[in-house]
Amino acid sequence: MFLSDLYMIFMGLLILIVGVLLGVAFLTLLERKVLGYIQIRKGPNKLGVMGILQPFSDAIKLLTKEQIYPNYSNYFCYYFSPIMSFMMSLFIWTLMPYYFNLISFNLGVLFFFCILSLGVYTVMIAGWSSNSNYALLGGLRAVAQTISYEVSLALIFMSSLLMIMDFNFLMFFEMQKMIWFLFLMLPLALCWVSSMMAETNRTPFDFAEGESELVSGFNVEYSSGGFVLIFLAEYSSILFMSFMFVLVYLGGYNLSLMFYLKLSLVSFLFIWVRGTLPRYRYDKLMYLAWMGYLPVALNFLLMFLGVKMFFL
Repeated sequence: MFLSDLYMIFMGLLILIVGVLLGVAFLTLLERKVLGYIQIRKGPNKLGVMGILQPFSDAIKLLTKEQIYPNYSNYFCYYFSPIMSFMMSLFIWTLMPYYFNLISFNLGVLFFFCILSLGVYTVMIAGWSSNSNYALLGGLRAVAQTISYEVSLALIFMSSLLMIMDFNFLMFFEMQKMIWFLFLMLPLALCWVSSMMAETNRTPFDFAEGESELVSGFNVEYSSGGFVLIFLAEYSSILFMSFMFVLVYLGGYNLSLMFYLKLSLVSFLFIWVRGTLPRYRYDKLMYLAWMGYLPVALNFLLMFLGVKMFFL
């Protein structure tokens, strides 16, 4: 019995990972389509009906290209950092709080922040090991940015934790049956949206790959497989951050179409912002994290602490 349970958990995880990879493939298609329409052009439309097969064609093209690596790179680190990055972005999906079969963490929130902070190292090593100035600068920028916004993410999250008084993600659904947390903490939700954009290196915070000055940043020396893995990891973390937003502020996880619709809308927001806003200035980005979100998050934390103590 115990062995069959483990087998079922393993199969469930496998199906989840395949689902995430398919989701990532079609998220890239959605992005190209939406950006196309924002810039008044078609986007990919040749392959399959309305370009629906484009992601698979891209994957085949990228994975069949030759894997090159710079002579002076630190080969082992250079090769393994995209793989580790990709593995961690998939690993974090085990947190999805299903009611059955899969693993349900009692300390899911702590696991989430552990994986999030480990993601910094893969970017840093990818930038350093390729032994290129542009890649190193991109990696350093990404690390400084990610560490800064991790602090604000954690402090914003602590207010939500005070509301549920638990580390289990399932509790978010239980506590939001009457009212979504979005209505109780709207300013914090907005801070969380821009923090998660900075955390996933997306426009308007994509300083790690500033094309105008860094020719694509920390991934500039990667081709074929390594490049694919870095971008799969990025888009997987975009999907996961959207999932986190829905989980914490938009009513938690329930097995309904509505949940996935909300998830798709938040993912669409990432793309919409990319098509609309120009890149931010780096010093302003840092100022925003330390002088903007940090005080706001701390003040809200104190307020919710007071409210909680009052009701207790």
